[in-house]
Amino acid sequence: MNWAVAQRILGLLLMMFSVTMLPPIIFSLVFDEQSWLPFIQSFGFTLLAGLALWYPMRNRRKELRLRDGFVVVASFWTVLGTAGAMPLFLADVPSMSFTDAVFESMSGLTTTGATVLTGLDSLPKSILYYRQQLQWLGGMGIIVLAVAVLPMLGVGGMQLYRAETPGPVKDTKLTPRITETAKALWYVYFWFTVICMAGYMIVGMGWFDALCHAFSTVAIGGFSTHDLSVGYFDSAAIDIVAIFFMMLAGVNFSLHFFAWRNVTINHYRQDPEFRAYFFVLLVLSSIVIVSLFVLGTYADAYDSLLNGLFQSVSIATTTGFTTANYAAWPGALPVLLIFASFIGGCGGSTAGGIKVIRWLLIAKQGAREIARLVHPNAEIPVKLGNNAVNYRVVDAVWGFFSVYIVVFGVMLLAMMATGLDQVTAFSAVAATLNNLGPGLGDVAAGFMTVSDVGKWVAVVGMLLGRLEIFTLLVLITPTFWRH
Repeated sequence: MNWAVAQRILGLLLMMFSVTMLPPIIFSLVFDEQSWLPFIQSFGFTLLAGLALWYPMRNRRKELRLRDGFVVVASFWTVLGTAGAMPLFLADVPSMSFTDAVFESMSGLTTTGATVLTGLDSLPKSILYYRQQLQWLGGMGIIVLAVAVLPMLGVGGMQLYRAETPGPVKDTKLTPRITETAKALWYVYFWFTVICMAGYMIVGMGWFDALCHAFSTVAIGGFSTHDLSVGYFDSAAIDIVAIFFMMLAGVNFSLHFFAWRNVTINHYRQDPEFRAYFFVLLVLSSIVIVSLFVLGTYADAYDSLLNGLFQSVSIATTTGFTTANYAAWPGALPVLLIFASFIGGCGGSTAGGIKVIRWLLIAKQGAREIARLVHPNAEIPVKLGNNAVNYRVVDAVWGFFSVYIVVFGVMLLAMMATGLDQVTAFSAVAATLNNLGPGLGDVAAGFMTVSDVGKWVAVVGMLLGRLEIFTLLVLITPTFWRH
């Protein structure tokens, strides 16, 4: 392990993150609020902490190895959650314990969207903006941003990129240089946010709410500036804009990059993961809408259509926005939606969940095993489109799925041990491990009533979900530390 190099990079990243605590001060001044001091204090402390880590190792410029990348990413996200909690902990409004502040910060950075706050409508605008900004930065990944804008790191950026980016295939680069790849992703991400904000404003949302909800929508985060989430606006036009951008944000950003660079959308139709993603959303939405209509949940068929479609897209993409109390819907609909979050969005998107591409590979391998029963001696490859998938990728997918089930089971038992009932515990684990946000039972409206121990279990789940389990679990294996 190159501890000196890892420490140097961690210090640089912390110093970079400290700058993100300055924009909320502007909102505090614009809205004439006395809420700027916690951000000044947090900026200074985070900057000094980063400087203390970086300065002694400033001249250490050895090549960063893959193992070093995992250590940097895991340690940075852990430290980041704590540093990001400082403004929330130091602020007079809201008054938060250290546990609650870390929970809220980690929920934002991992784009989970679970909250322990109530009375959002009356909170200072600087705090509301800061929560949304945490989600936006965490959506594409601050590590990837660092690779894009800090090539002066002088180390192997690919190692950070591989440890940070989601999905089973992590070596595909959009451009020959990894820094250019990271920049390309951030360009697309930024302009998506701008266009989403413009869309919200065109249909009647104020500029502050539009900015904050654009951050959450494109990051697939789910934080809102209102207790009623998007339902606060009671606008079909706003709901439709949100649905459109939630769907787009759940797509692999590589496809968006190719669409922008080549000015064509044909590759969306040709991509097997995108087709599967669209098919899942279509089937899920159809089942929910028809069920709401048949069960008479809403008097108006139009309400069944809009509410069913919104909640289906929001939960399936793990965004977590709501316009209705879906947890109170009849029958199996609430559980069906929670199950949909296990699929999540596409690999290479800001969505959570296991990812569509993994489920697609599992389904294709299952079909291959059935075919082998009929033709036991046949060599039948697993294909995505016309390309055979490397057997190591398929093995990795099954390995991820197996570990996911074990981690989910352990977290479920831990949550139940804190006193939660089975429905609440199950949905709490699903909401955090899938980076979804809202759950069922006692966590349908938030995690306010969960014990401190349960909140720390949830924090670990958020981190595991955001870094796709292996990035953290690899650090506790003897093989990782063996020379």
